[in-house]
Amino acid sequence: QVQLVESGGGLVQAGGSLRLSCTASVRTLSRYGMAWFRQDPGKEREFVAAISRTGDNTIYADSVKGRFTISRDNLKNMVYLQIDSLKPDDTTVYYCAADRGYSDTYPPARPGPYEYWGQGTQVTVSS
Repeated sequence: QVQLVESGGGLVQAGGSLRLSCTASVRTLSRYGMAWFRQDPGKEREFVAAISRTGDNTIYADSVKGRFTISRDNLKNMVYLQIDSLKPDDTTVYYCAADRGYSDTYPPARPGPYEYWGQGTQVTVSS
């Protein structure tokens, strides 16, 4: 069983930055592809970014390319999402997810394959 806990959300002005953290309670985080998603109430969960087991490969949604950076520290069991140049449209709840079973170069860019999810952290961007 993997438990994921997000932190680092908050209220920030447009143009500002945040770093979201995901703490994983797992013996070997390097066995999992990791990703960040976001979701507005009543809407589908939206892919943001994913990172391979070793951290060598990353993939981003077109809407966040150049502003978001996903990274991981397997020794610390941590995954991060650096968000720069925040926009009001980035306001929503952000979720960390883990997938052990993927076999491609990149973890999936859709929520279905991810077995484990955190509870989410709220990001609010004021204009």
